Amino acid sequence: MKKTVLFIAFMGMFLFFNPLMAQEDSSANDNVEMVEEGITDGDSAQVEEVQEPVEEVLEEAVEEPVVPTEEEEEEGGFFDNVEKVTQEIKKKFIDGGPLFMSFVLIALILGLALSIERIIYLNLATTNTEKLLKDIESAMSNGGVDAAKEVCRNTRGPVASIFLQGLERSSEGIEMVEKSVIAYGGVQMGLLERGLSWIGLFIALAPMLGFMGTVIGMIDAFDIIEAKGEAKPDELAGGIKVALITTVSGLIVAIILQIFYNYIVSKIDTLVNQMEDASISLIDVLVKHDLKK
Repeated sequence: MKKTVLFIAFMGMFLFFNPLMAQEDSSANDNVEMVEEGITDGDSAQVEEVQEPVEEVLEEAVEEPVVPTEEEEEEGGFFDNVEKVTQEIKKKFIDGGPLFMSFVLIALILGLALSIERIIYLNLATTNTEKLLKDIESAMSNGGVDAAKEVCRNTRGPVASIFLQGLERSSEGIEMVEKSVIAYGGVQMGLLERGLSWIGLFIALAPMLGFMGTVIGMIDAFDIIEAKGEAKPDELAGGIKVALITTVSGLIVAIILQIFYNYIVSKIDTLVNQMEDASISLIDVLVKHDLKK
């Protein structure tokens, strides 16, 4: 699972920072094109003379304009909106300052990576406890405790692991089975909650980084005003606006991670309740099996 977290975090950073680098390269290419245009201004008259007959030929060749269908227009409009939103996010990221905005972005990527890893782990840990109990009871009736152990070994999830530990102590009495189930249930609960403290850290850290960026941005804005000796409303408003971008970004990151955090906690609570109910049912099955003997 650690490899999964690292892979998700690396891909998130790559997907975000790669377009920014491409945007910088495109701006550099634009500058090169402007220089080339300046060099070729002396030959512009000759180029225009050549272009005029070419344009006439193209106009004659085009008979009817291509009218896009409604589906193409909707698809194009959707991608245009996505592109606009992406460009706006990049602009806000640059305006907010690369230093603190990068910290906020890293908190988002790492928090999402941990959240996705936990969600995958918890989904894989989910077990159909009713079916498992029926299989164990059937196995104990036909093949004894050893057959029930084999059923638990072939089943994935914390409930099956707890059942296996209880069955391992079945020869020592019901009381030892109960103690074993309770002890190993605590171990499994710790495994389910692993990584939650880090997600909580990023939830608390993202707004703090945003506030720190805002405070430092405000200090820089007032330093500029102090150096000039006068305060213009537009300059002051612009500096405050840029400084507040980091706060907004930090709050957005915290809200996103908080939603994932609450979902994970609710998923863990559901699994823990299943573990407790299933453990009681396992004790009942063992008691019933001993009475039949």
